[in-house]
Amino acid sequence: MNEKEAERLKLLKNEENKLYDSEKIKYICGIDEAGRGPLAGPVVVGAVILPKESMIEGINDSKKISEKKRELIYEKIISEAISYAVGIVDHTEIDNINILNATKLALKNALIDLSVKPDMIMVDALTKIDTLGIPYISVVKGDAKVYSISAASIIAKVTRDRIMCEWDKVYPAYGFAKHKGYGTAFHIGAIHENGLCEIHRRTFIKDEWLKI
Repeated sequence: MNEKEAERLKLLKNEENKLYDSEKIKYICGIDEAGRGPLAGPVVVGAVILPKESMIEGINDSKKISEKKRELIYEKIISEAISYAVGIVDHTEIDNINILNATKLALKNALIDLSVKPDMIMVDALTKIDTLGIPYISVVKGDAKVYSISAASIIAKVTRDRIMCEWDKVYPAYGFAKHKGYGTAFHIGAIHENGLCEIHRRTFIKDEWLKI
Protein backbone atom coordinates (compact mmCIF):
# COMPACT_ATOMS: atom_id res chain seq x y z
CA MET A 1 0.00 0.00 0.00
CA ASN A 2 1.40 3.38 -0.94
CA GLU A 3 1.68 6.31 1.47
CA LYS A 4 -1.14 8.28 -0.16
CA GLU A 5 -3.60 5.40 0.18
CA ALA A 6 -2.55 4.74 3.77
CA GLU A 7 -3.17 8.38 4.63
CA ARG A 8 -6.60 8.32 2.91
CA LEU A 9 -7.64 5.26 4.92
CA LYS A 10 -6.36 6.83 8.12
CA LEU A 11 -8.62 9.83 7.52
CA LEU A 12 -11.52 7.52 6.66
CA LYS A 13 -11.06 5.81 10.04
CA ASN A 14 -10.78 9.02 12.03
CA GLU A 15 -14.30 9.04 13.52
CA GLU A 16 -14.14 5.37 14.45
CA ASN A 17 -10.74 5.77 16.08
CA LYS A 18 -12.11 8.62 18.20
CA LEU A 19 -14.80 6.25 19.49
CA TYR A 20 -12.28 3.49 20.19
CA ASP A 21 -10.08 5.95 22.09
CA SER A 22 -12.75 7.76 24.11
CA GLU A 23 -15.33 5.06 24.89
CA LYS A 24 -15.36 1.50 26.14
CA ILE A 25 -16.02 0.26 22.64
CA LYS A 26 -14.61 -2.93 21.19
CA TYR A 27 -16.83 -3.51 18.17
CA ILE A 28 -18.16 -0.89 15.75
CA CYS A 29 -20.64 -1.97 13.09
CA GLY A 30 -20.88 -0.02 9.84
CA ILE A 31 -24.22 -0.10 8.03
CA ASP A 32 -25.29 1.06 4.57
CA GLU A 33 -27.87 0.18 1.95
CA ALA A 34 -28.07 -0.37 -1.78
CA GLY A 35 -31.16 -0.15 -3.92
CA ARG A 36 -33.42 2.56 -2.56
CA GLY A 37 -33.79 4.21 -5.96
CA PRO A 38 -34.29 1.42 -8.54
CA LEU A 39 -37.58 0.55 -10.21
CA ALA A 40 -37.09 -3.17 -9.63
CA GLY A 41 -35.59 -5.66 -7.22
CA PRO A 42 -34.89 -5.60 -3.49
CA VAL A 43 -33.32 -3.12 -1.15
CA VAL A 44 -30.25 -4.59 0.54
CA VAL A 45 -28.56 -3.46 3.75
CA GLY A 46 -25.01 -4.47 4.61
CA ALA A 47 -23.71 -4.59 8.18
CA VAL A 48 -20.08 -5.29 9.00
CA ILE A 49 -17.80 -5.34 12.03
CA LEU A 50 -14.14 -5.09 11.08
CA PRO A 51 -11.11 -5.33 13.39
CA LYS A 52 -9.97 -2.05 14.91
CA GLU A 53 -6.67 -2.28 13.02
CA SER A 54 -8.28 -3.07 9.64
CA MET A 55 -6.78 -1.21 6.67
CA ILE A 56 -8.14 -2.75 3.48
CA GLU A 57 -6.70 -1.03 0.43
CA GLY A 58 -9.32 0.54 -1.83
CA ILE A 59 -12.23 0.73 0.60
CA ASN A 60 -14.39 3.69 -0.36
CA ASP A 61 -17.97 4.62 -1.14
CA SER A 62 -19.11 1.73 -3.36
CA LYS A 63 -20.37 4.19 -6.01
CA LYS A 64 -16.81 5.44 -6.49
CA ILE A 65 -15.39 1.98 -7.24
CA SER A 66 -15.63 -0.02 -10.46
CA GLU A 67 -17.68 -3.22 -10.43
CA LYS A 68 -14.58 -5.38 -10.87
CA LYS A 69 -12.72 -3.66 -8.04
CA ARG A 70 -15.79 -3.81 -5.77
CA GLU A 71 -15.89 -7.60 -6.14
CA LEU A 72 -12.23 -7.91 -5.13
CA ILE A 73 -12.58 -5.60 -2.13
CA TYR A 74 -15.80 -7.39 -1.11
CA GLU A 75 -13.89 -10.66 -0.82
CA LYS A 76 -11.24 -8.98 1.34
CA ILE A 77 -13.89 -7.43 3.59
CA ILE A 78 -15.77 -10.67 4.27
CA SER A 79 -12.54 -12.61 4.84
CA GLU A 80 -11.34 -10.05 7.40
CA ALA A 81 -14.67 -9.24 9.06
CA ILE A 82 -15.30 -10.22 12.66
CA SER A 83 -18.94 -10.50 11.59
CA TYR A 84 -21.03 -9.37 8.64
CA ALA A 85 -24.62 -9.81 7.50
CA VAL A 86 -27.07 -8.58 4.91
CA GLY A 87 -30.74 -7.74 5.22
CA ILE A 88 -32.86 -8.08 2.08
CA VAL A 89 -36.40 -6.81 1.59
CA ASP A 90 -38.05 -7.60 -1.72
CA HIS A 91 -40.10 -5.57 -4.20
CA THR A 92 -43.44 -6.73 -2.80
CA GLU A 93 -42.67 -5.54 0.72
CA ILE A 94 -41.29 -2.27 -0.66
CA ASP A 95 -44.64 -1.66 -2.36
CA ASN A 96 -46.50 -2.62 0.83
CA ILE A 97 -44.62 -0.53 3.40
CA ASN A 98 -42.70 2.02 1.23
CA ILE A 99 -38.98 2.16 0.52
CA LEU A 100 -37.93 4.00 3.69
CA ASN A 101 -39.65 1.51 5.98
CA ALA A 102 -38.37 -1.38 3.85
CA THR A 103 -34.81 -0.08 4.24
CA LYS A 104 -35.23 0.18 8.00
CA LEU A 105 -36.61 -3.37 8.11
CA ALA A 106 -33.65 -4.66 6.08
CA LEU A 107 -31.32 -2.90 8.52
CA LYS A 108 -32.97 -4.58 11.51
CA ASN A 109 -32.79 -7.98 9.79
CA ALA A 110 -29.07 -7.51 9.08
CA LEU A 111 -28.40 -6.67 12.73
CA ILE A 112 -30.32 -9.74 13.89
CA ASP A 113 -28.12 -11.93 11.69
CA LEU A 114 -24.78 -10.64 13.01
CA SER A 115 -22.93 -13.31 14.98
CA VAL A 116 -21.29 -10.68 17.20
CA LYS A 117 -23.19 -7.87 18.94
CA PRO A 118 -21.56 -4.47 18.29
CA ASP A 119 -21.07 -1.83 20.96
CA MET A 120 -21.79 0.99 18.51
CA ILE A 121 -23.40 1.31 15.09
CA MET A 122 -22.41 3.88 12.49
CA VAL A 123 -25.00 4.19 9.73
CA ASP A 124 -25.26 6.20 6.55
CA ALA A 125 -27.87 8.94 7.06
CA LEU A 126 -30.76 6.87 8.45
CA THR A 127 -32.44 7.95 11.70
CA LYS A 128 -35.35 6.65 13.80
CA ILE A 129 -34.21 3.07 13.28
CA ASP A 130 -34.59 -0.05 15.39
CA THR A 131 -31.05 -1.05 16.32
CA LEU A 132 -32.13 -3.63 18.94
CA GLY A 133 -31.06 -1.28 21.72
CA ILE A 134 -27.55 -0.72 20.39
CA PRO A 135 -26.49 2.96 20.31
CA TYR A 136 -25.96 4.42 16.87
CA ILE A 137 -24.53 7.43 15.11
CA SER A 138 -26.05 8.59 11.83
CA VAL A 139 -23.55 10.16 9.42
CA VAL A 140 -24.74 12.02 6.32
CA LYS A 141 -22.75 10.73 3.34
CA GLY A 142 -21.22 8.25 5.75
CA ASP A 143 -20.33 5.87 2.92
CA ALA A 144 -17.70 8.41 1.83
CA LYS A 145 -16.64 9.51 5.33
CA VAL A 146 -16.47 6.45 7.60
CA TYR A 147 -14.39 3.33 6.93
CA SER A 148 -16.86 0.73 8.24
CA ILE A 149 -19.81 2.39 6.48
CA SER A 150 -17.82 2.35 3.23
CA ALA A 151 -17.19 -1.37 3.77
CA ALA A 152 -20.90 -1.94 4.42
CA SER A 153 -21.78 -0.05 1.25
CA ILE A 154 -19.58 -2.45 -0.74
CA ILE A 155 -21.20 -5.51 0.86
CA ALA A 156 -24.68 -4.15 0.13
CA LYS A 157 -23.88 -3.12 -3.44
CA VAL A 158 -22.12 -6.34 -4.45
CA THR A 159 -24.87 -8.47 -2.88
CA ARG A 160 -27.62 -6.57 -4.65
CA ASP A 161 -25.81 -6.49 -7.99
CA ARG A 162 -25.43 -10.27 -7.87
CA ILE A 163 -29.14 -10.66 -7.15
CA MET A 164 -30.03 -8.46 -10.13
CA CYS A 165 -27.68 -10.42 -12.41
CA GLU A 166 -29.57 -13.58 -11.44
CA TRP A 167 -32.89 -11.91 -12.22
CA ASP A 168 -31.45 -10.88 -15.59
CA LYS A 169 -31.29 -14.57 -16.50
CA VAL A 170 -35.02 -14.90 -15.75
CA TYR A 171 -36.06 -11.65 -17.47
CA PRO A 172 -33.36 -10.87 -20.08
CA ALA A 173 -35.49 -8.33 -21.95
CA TYR A 174 -35.09 -5.72 -19.21
CA GLY A 175 -31.29 -5.56 -19.01
CA PHE A 176 -31.09 -5.96 -15.22
CA ALA A 177 -27.46 -7.15 -15.36
CA LYS A 178 -26.46 -3.84 -16.89
CA HIS A 179 -28.47 -1.21 -15.01
CA LYS A 180 -29.39 -3.26 -11.88
CA GLY A 181 -32.98 -2.04 -11.99
CA TYR A 182 -32.35 1.70 -12.09
CA GLY A 183 -34.52 3.86 -14.30
CA THR A 184 -32.28 4.16 -17.34
CA ALA A 185 -33.70 5.03 -20.76
CA PHE A 186 -33.20 1.41 -21.84
CA HIS A 187 -35.04 0.08 -18.79
CA ILE A 188 -37.97 2.45 -19.20
CA GLY A 189 -38.11 1.56 -22.89
CA ALA A 190 -38.18 -2.14 -21.99
CA ILE A 191 -41.07 -1.52 -19.60
CA HIS A 192 -42.94 0.29 -22.36
CA GLU A 193 -42.34 -2.60 -24.78
CA ASN A 194 -42.86 -5.55 -22.44
CA GLY A 195 -44.90 -4.27 -19.51
CA LEU A 196 -43.91 -5.04 -15.93
CA CYS A 197 -42.25 -8.23 -14.73
CA GLU A 198 -42.43 -9.99 -11.40
CA ILE A 199 -39.78 -7.91 -9.61
CA HIS A 200 -40.86 -4.40 -10.61
CA ARG A 201 -41.86 -2.08 -7.80
CA ARG A 202 -45.35 -1.07 -8.83
CA THR A 203 -45.31 2.08 -6.66
CA PHE A 204 -42.20 3.32 -8.52
CA ILE A 205 -43.63 3.02 -12.04
CA LYS A 206 -45.13 5.99 -13.86
CA ASP A 207 -48.26 5.37 -15.94
CA GLU A 208 -46.72 6.92 -19.04
CA TRP A 209 -43.97 4.26 -19.05
CA LEU A 210 -46.49 1.49 -19.57
CA LYS A 211 -47.53 0.16 -22.94
CA ILE A 212 -50.44 2.06 -24.45
